[in-house]
Amino acid sequence: MDRGTFIGLAFGAGVLLLAVALNDIWKLRMFLDAPSFLIVVGGSVASVMISYPLEDVLKMFRYVQITFFNQKIDPIDTIDTIVSLAEGARRDGLLSLENRMDEIKDPFLAGGLRMAMDGLSPEVVERTMHTEIEAVNARHLYYKSILENIGKYAPAFGMMGTVIGLVLMLADFDPSTVGLGMAVALITTLYGALLANLVVLPMADKLGFLNEFEMTNRELTMKGVLSIQASENPRVIKNNLLMYIPANRRPVESEGA
Repeated sequence: MDRGTFIGLAFGAGVLLLAVALNDIWKLRMFLDAPSFLIVVGGSVASVMISYPLEDVLKMFRYVQITFFNQKIDPIDTIDTIVSLAEGARRDGLLSLENRMDEIKDPFLAGGLRMAMDGLSPEVVERTMHTEIEAVNARHLYYKSILENIGKYAPAFGMMGTVIGLVLMLADFDPSTVGLGMAVALITTLYGALLANLVVLPMADKLGFLNEFEMTNRELTMKGVLSIQASENPRVIKNNLLMYIPANRRPVESEGA
């Protein structure tokens, strides 16, 4: 579970509610308007349904869940696994790793090792693994773009809702209710800004961060597989793979590497 997403949403909403409550807590009810919510959320989702295939829009909600519930692979664990496999391959031969395949939880690492054990050339192994990295990266960025487009459309629908509210207010003009009518009309603009800047765009940014993290892990995994295939020294492999990790996140004993 990613506590940052939960805490960020709760904190952002809490700050806004507190700001209103400090002025007048009884006015909080004024900021709840179902038609405004429907215009902003419904209109934004409708726009991405027009922009993208429907099945992809539906799949996008699965990616939204990733911002709340994700299990990031620790690259240090990946490096330790690769180094352990390299030690076994160097001692008993590459084919001896067949007995350890059940231990490997990462399908990308397992697939690369199987290609190496099948006798494919390092060039083919690297090209195949790199192609998979590019495909996964493109897929992740595609669904990230759907979220970004919702964030792009939401403020526009907020403005549309405000215009609709003003038209309805002026059609039944009553000087005594102008202030209240204007306030309700502007709530739609507020909803559009909130949906874009507190919810959708930050989630898209988090998906981008998680994707970069995964791509780095896959890159070091590919490098590790190629190093095992080349029978490099396990300590050299470890030092080379640690270069993918920021210095302040490396194990203490490897800081000088």
